[in-house]
Amino acid sequence: MTSTFRDPGRAGLQDEEDFVDVLKERRTSSDLGFVLKTFNPQPLRDATPCSPAELNKAVLESQHLRYVAKEIATETGSSVEDVRREAGEILEEMSQNLQLGCIRLMGYVLSKVFKRLFRSILVNVDGLNALQQVSQERPVILMPNHRSYMDFLAISYVLFNHDIPLPVIAAGIPLAGMKIVGELLRRSGAFFIRRAIGSDKLYWAVLSEYVRTIVRRGFAPMEFYVEGLRSRTLKSLTPKLGMMHMVLEPYFKGEVYDIALVPISISYDRVLEESLLAHELLGVPKPRESTAGLLKASKVLQEDYGSMHLNFGRPLSVRQLCEGKINRCQYNLIPRDLPQKPTTEAQACVSWLAHLMVRIQEEGSVLSPWSLMACLLLQAPTRDLTEEGVLWHQLTEKTLWLRELALSFGAHLNWPAQVSDSDVLSSTVALHRSSVLRKADRVFLVREEEPAERRPAGTEEGVLGTAAAMLMLASYRNQSLHVFVRPAMIATAMHITKSTQRDELFSFFCFLQDVFSSEFVFIPDGSSQDFEEACFLLKKCGAIHMSPQEVSVSDAGVEVLTFLQELLQPFVDSYQLMFRYLCEDGVHVFSEKQFLPAVRNLATRLILTGELHTYEALSSDTQKNVLSALRRLEAVTKLRASEENEYKVNKAVVKRTWDILSGKIPPQMLRATPDARL
Repeated sequence: MTSTFRDPGRAGLQDEEDFVDVLKERRTSSDLGFVLKTFNPQPLRDATPCSPAELNKAVLESQHLRYVAKEIATETGSSVEDVRREAGEILEEMSQNLQLGCIRLMGYVLSKVFKRLFRSILVNVDGLNALQQVSQERPVILMPNHRSYMDFLAISYVLFNHDIPLPVIAAGIPLAGMKIVGELLRRSGAFFIRRAIGSDKLYWAVLSEYVRTIVRRGFAPMEFYVEGLRSRTLKSLTPKLGMMHMVLEPYFKGEVYDIALVPISISYDRVLEESLLAHELLGVPKPRESTAGLLKASKVLQEDYGSMHLNFGRPLSVRQLCEGKINRCQYNLIPRDLPQKPTTEAQACVSWLAHLMVRIQEEGSVLSPWSLMACLLLQAPTRDLTEEGVLWHQLTEKTLWLRELALSFGAHLNWPAQVSDSDVLSSTVALHRSSVLRKADRVFLVREEEPAERRPAGTEEGVLGTAAAMLMLASYRNQSLHVFVRPAMIATAMHITKSTQRDELFSFFCFLQDVFSSEFVFIPDGSSQDFEEACFLLKKCGAIHMSPQEVSVSDAGVEVLTFLQELLQPFVDSYQLMFRYLCEDGVHVFSEKQFLPAVRNLATRLILTGELHTYEALSSDTQKNVLSALRRLEAVTKLRASEENEYKVNKAVVKRTWDILSGKIPPQMLRATPDARL
């Protein structure tokens, strides 16, 4: 991905010439004049305009849907007409109804809202120019990361502002149920997908044909979140592959010559939903999407959320990316309109592409100073954060040190060059006053006050009050984890194994990638490249010495490796806690509903006794990631006959995984065993 940062003096620091603030003109000119401007996008050459009604008709009359309808009618004993009527109802619930008049209305409202919420919305001009060009050449798939409900609104707003074709957008069905707002979103280009499709053959057929028709006809870009869901932890999620396969299938089947994938990295100084997300992770039910809830949340308009960055990545050719990875001739053996189960080769190609898009999104993200400060604050003892305070001069000094490390690792930072470092850090802490308080040259964690009767000393309520604040802090640390995670795995491998042998460290690095592959995004079969790149970065910053056989710590590298190892330690501690729970005598078969509260109770007890030092073990996302990892490692097995997602524990595999992560099994044994990577 071509970097959009060109400051030769401070490489990686944001160069204001590369990004333009789309709100700058909005603050000085008429919002009404803006939305009533002539909107003149240049669509795909030779693409025929397609109204929502024409799109729906094409889907319903497609040979693919006719074939599936006959199959379902035969299987269920229903008439074909009944099945097709049901397909029409699904399509009516799902379909977008993009109308320029509604876009203008939304543009007017969003201009008002964005100016209240954000100091600036910064967009890279080169990326927009490239998108404008490729939109005329081939079908475009916009692939943003997903951190806030603001994401897709901001993208459409920016595209309207720059006369670029507006996308149709895959959205979750709960949004469609919001009175008035749901219809506004539909008329702004959203089409709505059920979250739990399961084995509903007809729904899959309607959805896949709808998506493929949009891509084939190319009348508008399509936008979807490859992560599937909004990240509640602000770090990347393992990509979901269903929609990815649907948008690629027209290329696989030769129905289009090429497709352009455009990764979009959206970065926030401060996320609107920060407190809500932290409480969701602690088991507080997510509020149902509703218009009333939206109106109640209007108090956020009184807050300052800093800047938002939208970094439009270089358009990537699917044709070039798939060269040598898939044999498209196999699709010629079956008529294009008939359903085809994806081959192993196609599944691997789709997975690789999806993971690659997430990695490019990560590389294009712009880090705020607060993300670096959060990394450091979470490494301070809890007592310092909550009672004694962290010394301001030490925090600022360490943050400036970490800035240089992040830049050497290739990070892009939103660090204004024309403002003094002390002013940058002071304004950063002021922006995040909901998380920390600066008082008498010390920084304290802000904990939510609870009624005294609910907060007796040493009880769970006291733990959860601190936990919400800690998880909010952790979410901002997570924004920068992709920069450090691979070198951090080498630092962790060196710390746990006490080895300097390169092959032993590589074996342990691979083990960590296996265990944490639901926690962080790694490109499939990329372990060797990840290890070499991490070693290169550590050598580049002077932290290690390398030879073909050995990796050793330099005198100057202790500080770097200690920081990186401690960065990963909350994940190591959280996983070990859950391994401990599963190895207890009474745990043989469990359901997910039992697992989450039981682990949370154990973590709370150990935090109170001082045995556990991280609050991240209380996060439901971390708990689910452990469960996902253990299923993949076959340490727990889902019982097929179970209706409540019950799992059987293989205690021997869990115990071995725990022992490796604790350093009780030497790396030589890990390397020698056939299942070294579990």
